[in-house]
Amino acid sequence: MFLVSLMSFARDSSPVMLDSLYTKFDALSEKHSVFKIEVIGDAYLAVTNLVNDQKDDHAKCLAEFAIDAVTAAGEVPLDTDDLSRGFVQIRVRLNSGPVNADVLGTRLPKYSIFGDTVNTVSRMESTSLPGRIHCSITTTNLLDVQAPNILFKSRGHIEIKGEGEMHTCWVNEAQDSNGLAKYAY
Repeated sequence: MFLVSLMSFARDSSPVMLDSLYTKFDALSEKHSVFKIEVIGDAYLAVTNLVNDQKDDHAKCLAEFAIDAVTAAGEVPLDTDDLSRGFVQIRVRLNSGPVNADVLGTRLPKYSIFGDTVNTVSRMESTSLPGRIHCSITTTNLLDVQAPNILFKSRGHIEIKGEGEMHTCWVNEAQDSNGLAKYAY
């Protein structure tokens, strides 16, 4: 499961910027066989192994999608009329596990997923950082098998609201000889 949130500037962002960003994400979702569930405000929720059977590479698809999404977001200006405002930074969270899915409601019915896996990935936001991919140890263990070329760095056990202590990692990072994180694109 992939969940991305924009920083607080999204509340003041133009629909043009958000459309540009989400259009890039939609193209990447097609490229990586990721299924977009919904966009709520500044959150983009997507999953794998839902529409297609991806039991052998679902975590890899999500991680590669996330890596590309961080790069794509960094190409979208906050304000096309004032590039000095900078570019979009996103917080990405990855988690793996069972979900419940169904079409909900009768007026404007909506396909939705819910359950502990969804709640956990949502709550991981408060401990994430801009431009980084925050990953549960469950997904990290899957990536170790499905995509050994994707590097990750343990964050150790951190407090996740409503979940307690949880071992998490940063995806696509490694440590240099000084023990400092470096991106491993």
